[in-house]
Amino acid sequence: MPYDPPRDVCVSAPTGSGKTLAYVLPIVEILSTRIVTRLRALVVLPTRDLVTQVRETFEAVGKGRGLKIGTATGHHSFAHEQSQLVADKSLELQGGSSKVDILICTPGRLIDHLHGTPNFSLQHLRFLVVDEADRLLAQSFQDWLAEVLAAVRPPPNPLPLPVISSALLPYPDALAPSFLHPHIPTDLDETKEPSCQKLLFSATLTSDPGKLKALGLREAKYFVVRSADGEQEGVAEGVAMEKFTMPATLREHMIVCESALKPLMLLYLIHHHGVKNALVFTKSAESTARLVRLVEFFEDAWAKGQGDRRARKIVARAYSSDLPPGERRGILEQFRKGEVDMLVASDLISRGIDISSVSHVVSYDVPVDMRKYVHRVGRTARAGREGDAWTLVEEQEARYFKSILKAANHLERVKRMRVSEKDTQDLSPFYDTALARLREVFSRAS
Repeated sequence: MPYDPPRDVCVSAPTGSGKTLAYVLPIVEILSTRIVTRLRALVVLPTRDLVTQVRETFEAVGKGRGLKIGTATGHHSFAHEQSQLVADKSLELQGGSSKVDILICTPGRLIDHLHGTPNFSLQHLRFLVVDEADRLLAQSFQDWLAEVLAAVRPPPNPLPLPVISSALLPYPDALAPSFLHPHIPTDLDETKEPSCQKLLFSATLTSDPGKLKALGLREAKYFVVRSADGEQEGVAEGVAMEKFTMPATLREHMIVCESALKPLMLLYLIHHHGVKNALVFTKSAESTARLVRLVEFFEDAWAKGQGDRRARKIVARAYSSDLPPGERRGILEQFRKGEVDMLVASDLISRGIDISSVSHVVSYDVPVDMRKYVHRVGRTARAGREGDAWTLVEEQEARYFKSILKAANHLERVKRMRVSEKDTQDLSPFYDTALARLREVFSRAS
């Protein structure tokens, strides 16, 4: 029979729609039939946090299946990772040796192992998953992709393999790539392609043909998951070209204000619109730290002004790439338990981390483009739940923000809310007190 490798798959779907399970379930089901442990599924993600989360999903789904799952992110020493991934480094073995069936990793650490770990091989790979594909296909990540695809390809001049009878190979491994199968003589000398199937997942799907070409997709199937109201238009022949999908249960708002009043607008949302269980996104770690301190000072002043210092205050915590992974996990757990009302974050958290209790997302700083907006607001209204997204827009940014929404045919979905001075007059005295205290603290620090 002619060689018929599997077709590749590209999926564009809103965050929270189950993209992770869409590849975890079939990979676990198919690899559960394997006889010998080989590295057969490789999942590449942009951050350590996402690697941890996806591993937890694989472990939950694959419980009792006997599959071995590993990670490589640089969180542990290189020698420790090597000991967890390969069975034998002393001898060079054809096809390598692996202690894991599934490896979940970041691209940089993957390249480290390709270059520096003896017997670390991708020749048996059955699945290559690129999650958060738009980010990983960015220019800075191009080198890792070329090296991985080269490592997956069959050796250029493989040695002839002897005919092996069923008596010598009583339990053939049907998951092995075709170029490693026992040789079956035929009259057709056919060049074998890799059997590895590429699976791309993202809330956005790039329309850059150069980036897609670099993947060498094989008769790719494109799937677009639309919201219930079918809002996504312009999808031709099943290919999502720079289109954005949003949950139908998401309500979107924007407030245009002076730059100096943005903190007050956030406090207005907290105290007059019940914005709790909220993720607040800023443009930098410094902005995150300052905003958290300001909210803390305001809550102190507010409780004192109400005559009850024991009153329940809004608890805000900073979450950014500056924090060690263990501390970030602890903060996320506090947020899930409701011990933290508001998580103020850099954009690190906006990619694929599933926190089911999020009711509100606030873009304290306007996102730089529509992609960033999609990934921020995608933290709420997940799995059919309702949610609100709020964007605080400085007056000089309003035209730009509206233009990116309009270009994505999304402007009508985002409702403008007008907030007057009268609306915030009960908060202003405590806000002024908090600002004065913040200035004092940061002036001492400098």
